Amino acid sequence: MSTTENATPDDGAAQRILRGQDGITDWQHGLYRSFHQHPELSNQEVETAARVAKELTGLGYAVTEKIGTTGVVGVLANGDGPVVLMRADMDALPVKEDTGLDYASTVTAKDADGNEVPVAHACGHDVHVACLLGASRLLAESKDAWSGTFVALFQPAEEDATGAKEMVDDKLADTIPHPDVAFAQHVLAFTSGVVSPHAGPFLSSADSIRITVHGRGAHGSMPQLSVDPVVLASSIVMRLQTVVAREVAPGDFAVVTIGRISGGTKSNIIADRAVLELNVRTFDTAVREHVLGAITRIAVAESQASDAPEDPDIEMFDHYPLTENDEDTTARLTAAFTAHFGDAVDDQGRQSASEDFSDIPRALGVPYSYWGIGGIDPQTYAAAEKKGTVNQDIPANHSPQFAPVMEPTLSTGTAAIVVAATTWFAGS
Repeated sequence: MSTTENATPDDGAAQRILRGQDGITDWQHGLYRSFHQHPELSNQEVETAARVAKELTGLGYAVTEKIGTTGVVGVLANGDGPVVLMRADMDALPVKEDTGLDYASTVTAKDADGNEVPVAHACGHDVHVACLLGASRLLAESKDAWSGTFVALFQPAEEDATGAKEMVDDKLADTIPHPDVAFAQHVLAFTSGVVSPHAGPFLSSADSIRITVHGRGAHGSMPQLSVDPVVLASSIVMRLQTVVAREVAPGDFAVVTIGRISGGTKSNIIADRAVLELNVRTFDTAVREHVLGAITRIAVAESQASDAPEDPDIEMFDHYPLTENDEDTTARLTAAFTAHFGDAVDDQGRQSASEDFSDIPRALGVPYSYWGIGGIDPQTYAAAEKKGTVNQDIPANHSPQFAPVMEPTLSTGTAAIVVAATTWFAGS
């Protein structure tokens, strides 16, 4: 079998491979604790990448390092059959961990601007790395159960939306055998042990926008001589609240967040400029284009209405593509997950978080599917759900308190990769 079109679930192959899972638990837990305690910011994943490369080399993978910045790829060729790519992201966040774990991060580092910041795996990428290494080991130790080629891809800089594209631009396609299918997963704030595939749009596209509005500075006692950019910026903020409420159809999805606004230096000085930074999330290209156009239209119109000396500067940055899972691939994946995990397969629906993973399969021209795994202690989540306090009591990704439980999170995430891969390797 060399195409995804003939792929069929084969839980027997997955079960044979996963018989060795108990034997790698201590090793995998040790890896996870180490990654968690030693997080690294985007494009600084030097030690993480080195450890990944060392482990893959020891397992017999052909390893290529420093793809993009710190990207690592391991290729395990095991006879004829399809090529399956699985990706894990490696970077951490500038967040001060507040979990109380005995392996909590106390790391600080300099960010891209040279500022000393705390660093923590507050998004769970350490889970992803440990799961992919675990699956890579199980596949390497069970070659008699499958045939094909497994590509383990460890990506830097997901958190700033550059890592996937950097790997693509650094000739990733020339480094690995061409995949038949690509996968990725993410630990999320729902019950650990649950696997959540979803066909179609799964993670929203995201666009960040910086708007610099121009005014005319003056003394606070002489406002008639000014064009106040703070008042102008405030007018833009208020008007932007109508974009989703009045320009997006009720059945469509869009979020417009003004995350930052700054202007001025002193209470009695009217500044000559102010800056707004916005974030837009959408699941539909037409909705995205309309919302972005509305933001530009409003910023320009409000500037002109304020008699600003010039139109605003509008800068786009940190673009995340839409993660839209291939329908056929995801149907096969869901069937395989259901055969293995049973009732623990639960489609949690679309997620408004964003990812850059899809830049890789799009560039390679291959179908892909991206799923979620739960990371919250089942009893803790059930209690919060019963009280109706999930939003208040369950820390989500990027929270200083976000701390996936090691089990069954790691064993579930590892098994999900093996099940996905063997679904495509089946019958080879």
